Amino acid sequence: MYNFARPFLFGLDAETAHGLGLKALELAYRTGTNPLLAGKIDPLPTKAFGLTFPNPVGLAAGLDKNGAHIDALLALGFGSIEIGTVTPRAQPGNPKPRMFRLPQHQAIINRLGFNNEGVDALVRNVGRARRKHGLLGINIGRNKDTSNDRAASDYLYCLERVYPLADYITVNISSPNTAGLRELQEEQALRQLIGTLRESQEELGSQHGKRVPMLVKIAPDLSDEDIDAVARVLRDLSVDGVIATNTTVSRMSVQDHKLARETGGLSGAPLMNQSTMVMRKLRTRLPDSIPVIGVGGILSGADAVAKMSAGAALVQCYTGLVYRGPELVRECVDAIRRRREHRSGGPVAPE
Repeated sequence: MYNFARPFLFGLDAETAHGLGLKALELAYRTGTNPLLAGKIDPLPTKAFGLTFPNPVGLAAGLDKNGAHIDALLALGFGSIEIGTVTPRAQPGNPKPRMFRLPQHQAIINRLGFNNEGVDALVRNVGRARRKHGLLGINIGRNKDTSNDRAASDYLYCLERVYPLADYITVNISSPNTAGLRELQEEQALRQLIGTLRESQEELGSQHGKRVPMLVKIAPDLSDEDIDAVARVLRDLSVDGVIATNTTVSRMSVQDHKLARETGGLSGAPLMNQSTMVMRKLRTRLPDSIPVIGVGGILSGADAVAKMSAGAALVQCYTGLVYRGPELVRECVDAIRRRREHRSGGPVAPE
């Protein structure tokens, strides 16, 4: 069904199509016609961060920034979806146009800039969701006008409000579309920020009687020295997990395209090798107790398997969903299932 709708959606501005696609997905869910978009996916239970995911294929943050379509997205067969990035206060994001397709590269450039309705609106939306199918991650960030020396207060504000509702929480310090945000990945700043959030995480766990895993999302544009530093901090502070990676500011793989000079983060097929390389390097520097979610450039089941082979415990996709549609979810789950069965010589128990 998506193959019929895609030419129409690709005839629209990318951000307009994004909004219309979510509305259509919501309508399909509410009218019970969503099986036309995605059939039932057999479970492939996967354990990570102390949680059991129905399957290891998740939706990356950015598609549903306000958590307004949780049930409709979970009904596509994802083992988890991640909503956000959400900030303490509502903000419009960067000026339009700010989202561009590069079809010949199966890529997207976006400079949305954490456009969202604020954490209180997201909390209300999550409270209304039924969440029958998979797990929910909530991705948190700082407001555009909050300086990095005060960033911890923004992250703490969001952490406290989403903690009771999330299955896991992701700290986004790697978007290229909020000025200065990536500076929080520098070793001293990262240690201070994550240390503060880890203390709050433990306090909130005692307060709510449950421990919600906290993950950190990193950029693909880190040098080897940067990866070493990030790994040291995450290891020393015993974070629950890492998401590798966000979008890239590099244009090496699309430099021939007329849109290559558009600022923002590049996602999709050109990001696959770079993000996987960073994830592999990070995996070798972290203990097994810190799982990694692989994201960036997954447009096929083979891509998902490549992430798993490089050390991912779970994978996420977003741009691939734009180009391939919901069938990508099933293809990735089935490919990972075959890999798991091949390695074990037959049907396997949950990892």
